[in-house]
Amino acid sequence: MTTLVDVPKGLAGVVVTDTQIGDVRGEEGFYHYRQYSAIDLAQNCSFEEVWYLMFNGALPTRAQLDEFRAKVAPLRHLSPGLTALLPSLAGAKPLEGLRTALSFAAAERGMRPLLDTDETERTEDVLFACAQVPTILTALYRLNTGKDPIAPRDDLPYASNYLYMLTGAEPSVEYGHAIERYLISTVDHGFNNSTFTARTIASTGADAGACLVGAIGSLSGPLHGGAPSRALAALEEIGSPDKIDNWVRHKVESGDRIMGFGHAVYKTDDPRSLMLRDVATSLGGDLADFAKQVERRVVEILAELKPGRNLYTNVEFYAGVVMEQCGVPRDMFTPTFTASRMVGWSANILEQANDSKIIRPRARYTGVEAPQPVVKPE
Repeated sequence: MTTLVDVPKGLAGVVVTDTQIGDVRGEEGFYHYRQYSAIDLAQNCSFEEVWYLMFNGALPTRAQLDEFRAKVAPLRHLSPGLTALLPSLAGAKPLEGLRTALSFAAAERGMRPLLDTDETERTEDVLFACAQVPTILTALYRLNTGKDPIAPRDDLPYASNYLYMLTGAEPSVEYGHAIERYLISTVDHGFNNSTFTARTIASTGADAGACLVGAIGSLSGPLHGGAPSRALAALEEIGSPDKIDNWVRHKVESGDRIMGFGHAVYKTDDPRSLMLRDVATSLGGDLADFAKQVERRVVEILAELKPGRNLYTNVEFYAGVVMEQCGVPRDMFTPTFTASRMVGWSANILEQANDSKIIRPRARYTGVEAPQPVVKPE
């Protein structure tokens, strides 16, 4: 007889596997990719370098980076079949459209089950998916707003190409670098719900496309993917510095959540938020100044009204500010996050594919005692 083991609800604090991809140390306010601080990587590396690191375990040499960029850039272009499909998805929310489009792309490519492939084929499949997603997302956005999709440019780096396909204009170096730092900071973040979902599906031996589509579905939930646009909407709702205190106190006393504050893991400052605050400050403008005023007063008032809770800004708060400063439409905040997280999911899928053990927990039945006689109602 199998012995059942009770664990905390939501599997909080339960270790389910070993990984070499990264970790989050919430008490310290620190997280890392492989052996490097994620924030150090965001401040010193390109997105492609971090992408290479996540897949290969080491930062690339100059020659390896050039080769990687040359390999990935052509994969950004969509097939005629997928291009023809996208207009039929116009009107759907970006992540809804992405799930369908990516599933189509994976099927059209002929992705095979992980169980039947070697490491080379698996890596080629997830490289393809990671390269396709920014093009799919920007094309869907433009179609939804009555504009024609813009083909990717092989000569532009990842972040700048993303902004180019989204807006139709080649971004400034400053904007490209700001979005790149945001994207790098959100590539991976420990064993979160969507990462666990991707690995659970991968443990069945399913193809990489199925794993990634499942992860996107997980991230689309408002309790996981978050909403930088909601944090930005809160700033607009406050409106001016003289209204901050009344707005915050009303929210706290009403039991409402203050968007952009608090995190399930961090018990101190979210390092992503600290970095993005610096990015927002460097970009300048009234929005960044106002966001910092709001942050300061919210933290002070929360400390007064909820002593001991240690509630600080999370990644959503300044992510919304930075993306707004760089011209990313609000409907594309979470999709932009998704584009970067594809790399982290893919690294986890590749790692999980090396473990043949299927993830198969149990549930404790608490319904009516069984078996009951089958009595059909009259």
